[in-house]
This record gives sequence, C-alpha cells and structure tokens, in this order.
Amino acid sequence: MKNVELFGPREAGHRRTWTAAAIPLIIVFFILGQLVTVFAALKPMGFHKADLTTQWLPILIQLLGFGVTSAFLLAWVRLFERRPPSALGLNGQVLRRYLRGLAVGVGFLCSVIGLIWLSGGYRVEGHGVWTAPSPLLFLPILALLGGFMIQGATEELLMRGWLMQLVASRHGLIAGIVVNAVLFALMHGGNISPSKELAFAMVNLVLFAVMISLYAIKEGSLWGVCAWHSAWNWLLGVGFGLDVSGERIPVQSLVIDLAPKAGAPWWLTGGAFGPEASVATTAVLLAGVVYFAASGALKTARARSAAYVSAAPEATT
Repeated sequence: MKNVELFGPREAGHRRTWTAAAIPLIIVFFILGQLVTVFAALKPMGFHKADLTTQWLPILIQLLGFGVTSAFLLAWVRLFERRPPSALGLNGQVLRRYLRGLAVGVGFLCSVIGLIWLSGGYRVEGHGVWTAPSPLLFLPILALLGGFMIQGATEELLMRGWLMQLVASRHGLIAGIVVNAVLFALMHGGNISPSKELAFAMVNLVLFAVMISLYAIKEGSLWGVCAWHSAWNWLLGVGFGLDVSGERIPVQSLVIDLAPKAGAPWWLTGGAFGPEASVATTAVLLAGVVYFAASGALKTARARSAAYVSAAPEATT
C-alpha cells in the first residue's frame, strides 16, 4: 500500500524530501551534530577521544550533542518540507505515551538481563552506588538519563519519525520499515571491530528497528518509542554497568554491577558488543515483533492513513 501517512494528514503546501536524498541527509545531519559537539564543546573543554572511556562528563556532552542533529532535522522539516514537528510523530498525549514507553522499555531490558542471568551468563561484580551511597553519586546517573533521553529521541526522529514515514508515503509501509531498519543497523556497524558479536548485533539491531517501527505505527506517535529507546540504553549502561552497543559508561551502577561469567559463551552475553548481541535479546525482540504484528499494527496504520488521506486537501509533493 503506497501513499501511507503515519502520523497525520499531509496538508496542502507540504513538501516531501526526495527519497534518494533522505539517507544522505540523515548522515549529514548526524555528522554535523557530532562536529558541532566536538569543536564547540568537547575540544574547548579539553576533552579527547580517550576521555570517553574514562569519564562520564564528555559522554554526557556527546549525548546532549544529539540534540544538535535533531535541530538540523527539525529545521529541514520546517523550512523545506513546510511541516510541523507533529508530522514526525511528536503529537498528542505526550506524558501518557512517554511514561508507558519508559515502562515497556524497562520491561524489555529486564527480560533480556533476566534471561541471560538465569542461563548462567552473569556474575555480580559490585553493588554500584549502594556500596557507599552519596548524593553526589546520583548526579551523573540523573544527568546521563537526560542525555539518553535526547540521544534516544534523536535516533527515533531520524529513523522512525522522518525516514520511515517519508519512505512509506512514497513506496509503502513495508518499504518504510525495511529501509529504516537496515540503515539503523548499519549506522551502528562501526561501534566495534568486525567480529561474530558485531554480525549478530546487526541482526538484533534490525529486529529492534522492526519492532520499534511497529510500536510507533500502532500508536501513531513517536513519544512512546523515544522513551523506550532511552530507557533501554540508560538502564543497560547506567543501571547494570553493561556495554551499550559496544560502549561502556564509566559511572557506578544504579541497580547492580553485572559482568559476564568466565567461560560464558559470547552468543549468550553478547561479548564485546554487550547484551544487544545476545541470543536472549533476539528472543525478546522476536516476541515483541510477533506481538505488535499480531495486535494489528499494520492494519491500524492502513486504516488511520486512509482516514488521513480522505480528510486531507490535495497536497504538494
């Protein structure tokens, strides 16, 4: 089904970015956001690349820098496409959808951690902030929550908010899901050196993107998936002290410090990439895909789109 509008009707005067230009623009927006962050904040403050593995403050600044990428995207949508942020799924029922997305994201991650633990993949390495609690220990934890809220929302705006609905509006819903899922996985392909863990992680990242796309499609909004994405990353790295897509967050954990057991297979723990390259994650994400598909996400999107198209005036392409 072509001409699918996911988050609202396309009004007269709205433009659509050319499909062939969308992916290069995403890469440009992302690179520009990172360059602004490095040269306007990290370098003037004296931080170097090595500090990202030893200090939490440069990691926070890098996460906040994703907001620059969001600003470039929103400016493009407003100035070139002549559309408001609600066209990307930033629409109504913000608090309810966001809180529900946080809860669902926490539930999914805890399911993955629980499966790996019950399968003998983890050992307790420490008790994090609870070893010697202090108010100052919670400062980086809360600050990084804000950073991950911006980072998660930015990736969702780029992939599910903009790219998926743009491709769906021209080439159909399935094409929109597939294109954004593949690009999302490829953009994480340089996080660690080529390995079995990376290959398995790429499969899981495609699964994640498909599942989160179905979530956004069913809800007709981006707020829930923004929260889901942020909750997953933050709790994984800050809550349990595990690698987030191959990167370690150097803070004391909020829940408990976990580490792979000696001799545990990489396909269970995810190895150098972290739990996102684990077979436990595969099982949980597959269950999510089946649930959203069975709940009629695609049928709901088609019915909602038909209502948008019939109600909208003739639009400019």
